[in-house]
Amino acid sequence: MIHSFVFEQGKLVGQDLDLDALRLVRGDPGLHLWVDLDQPTEQEVKQVLEGVFSFHPLAIEDCVTVNELPKIEDYEDYIFLVLHAIEFSRQEQFKTTELNMFLGKEFLVTYHTGKIRGVNSIIDKLRHSIVTNVRGPDRLAYYIIDLLVDNYKPVIDELTKEIQEIEATLFEINPKDIIKLILNAKKELSDFRVIVAPQREVVSRLARGEFKLIRTHLLPYFRDITDNLSRYDATGLNYSDQLLLIMDVYLNKAQHETNQVIKALAIMTALTIPITVVSGWYGMNFRSMPEISMPFGYEMAGVFTIATTLLMVLWAKRRNWF
Repeated sequence: MIHSFVFEQGKLVGQDLDLDALRLVRGDPGLHLWVDLDQPTEQEVKQVLEGVFSFHPLAIEDCVTVNELPKIEDYEDYIFLVLHAIEFSRQEQFKTTELNMFLGKEFLVTYHTGKIRGVNSIIDKLRHSIVTNVRGPDRLAYYIIDLLVDNYKPVIDELTKEIQEIEATLFEINPKDIIKLILNAKKELSDFRVIVAPQREVVSRLARGEFKLIRTHLLPYFRDITDNLSRYDATGLNYSDQLLLIMDVYLNKAQHETNQVIKALAIMTALTIPITVVSGWYGMNFRSMPEISMPFGYEMAGVFTIATTLLMVLWAKRRNWF
C-alpha cells in the first residue's frame, strides 16, 4: 500500500496521489513529499523507489533486505537510514519491525513490511488534520523517529515489572523456575540492548550535524532522542547487573540450604556415635566376653547408650549446632 502526502510551505495540500502525480510533485522544488510504503508489493517498490525517485540500486537492495542492525548511509542527495521499532510481550517476547527511510531535501520515503505505531500515528493525524504544519522532510523524519523511540518506554516498563516480580518471588518459587525466569529476562535485556545501542549511534550522527540535509536548528531535537536512547541503554545495562545480583543471591541461598542439610547430617552422625560404638563393641563374635554373663549387662548397656547420647545432644547444643 502506498500512502503519500504533499506539503507546500509546511501545509498539507494533497494526499494519496497516483504515480504520475507523484512524478510531477517530485519535480517541483517548491513542494515537499512524504511517501510511505506500507507492506508494498514488488511492483509498488519498483515503481516508487526506482521509477519516481531513482534511488541507488544498493540503497534499494538494503531497503528490501532485512537488516538486523540499524545503519545510516549518505548518498549526497539523500540519506538512507535503517531503524527498528520494538514491541514486547511476555508471551511473544520481542518483535522488531524494520523501518527504512530515504531522507532528501524535498522528500521523505519510508518503507516497512509491518505495522509501526509511530508512522501510523502521524498518518492518522495528517488525515484528521491534527497535524497541519510540517516544516520540511527533516522535521517529519524527526517526528517519526521520536515516536518510534518513545514506544521503547512501554518495553522498559514491562521489563521493569518482570524483574520486580522475579525479586519478589525469589524465595518462594521452585528453584528450577527461578533460574528459567532469570535467564529469560537476561536474554530479553540482551535483545533490547542489541537494538538500542546501535540505534543510538545512528541517531547521534544525525544529532552531531554530519549531514547537510539536517538543518541546524533541528540538531537539539535529535540530541534529545539520542539522550533518550542513552537512558534506555543505561537502564538495560543496570537491569542486567541487577539480574546478576539476583542470581548471586539465589546461588548463595542454594548454598546456604545445602550447608544446612550437610550440617543436619553431621549432627545426626555425631549423635549416633554412642549407639554405633556400643552396638559395634557387643556385636563382636568373641566366645569369652565378661559383660555378656553379667546379670544386668543388657540394661547397663542400654542405660550407657542413652546417657552418652544425651551427653552428645547437650554438647551439640552448647556449640549452637541446633
